[in-house]
Amino acid sequence: MSPTQIVVTVLVILVVAALAAAVLVAGRRRTLRQRFGPEYDRVVAEQDSRSAAERELRDRERRHAELQLVPLDPDSRARYAEAWEELQVRFVDSPAETVGQADELVTRLIAERGYPTGDFSDQIAHLSVEHARTLSHYRDAHEIHLRNSRGEASTEDLRQAVVHYRALFADLLGEEPVAARTPEQRHPDAAHDATNR
Repeated sequence: MSPTQIVVTVLVILVVAALAAAVLVAGRRRTLRQRFGPEYDRVVAEQDSRSAAERELRDRERRHAELQLVPLDPDSRARYAEAWEELQVRFVDSPAETVGQADELVTRLIAERGYPTGDFSDQIAHLSVEHARTLSHYRDAHEIHLRNSRGEASTEDLRQAVVHYRALFADLLGEEPVAARTPEQRHPDAAHDATNR
């Protein structure tokens, strides 16, 4: 082989390797974008570079894989759905307290599913792997909850917080917490009493 052929062969190998690496990086990026959705863009905006953001997201995936997540059994799911329905009813009389109760209920659900519940940013990082599409709701609800604790949230803010909490709650529950049911379906004893009068 002549020196020119060797140089051309080495250049071809380098070009093929660079193309393969670019395809691999693009594939990983696409996978991260699909998995994390809007959270991908948020982390990219917060980090110094796209590669640093992608390292952070892959690290989240690794830490998430170490968790012992548990699906809810039907009884737990029904209990949480009922608790949410009661919480929404209480909102009318005490919206400020209800937002705190919504935060507590969501935190209990997060814990029962097997996620850590210590630091809020850790919660977000762990939840982002499977629940990234509802994280903006959780962040907004948490921010209103903090404003409420300082006495700075309006009733409309509090209503929005409950709506935001509900989005993550439904995502974690795997269904809407309050199904479209008639009052008779919600309280069959009351309907039974009404028909026997």
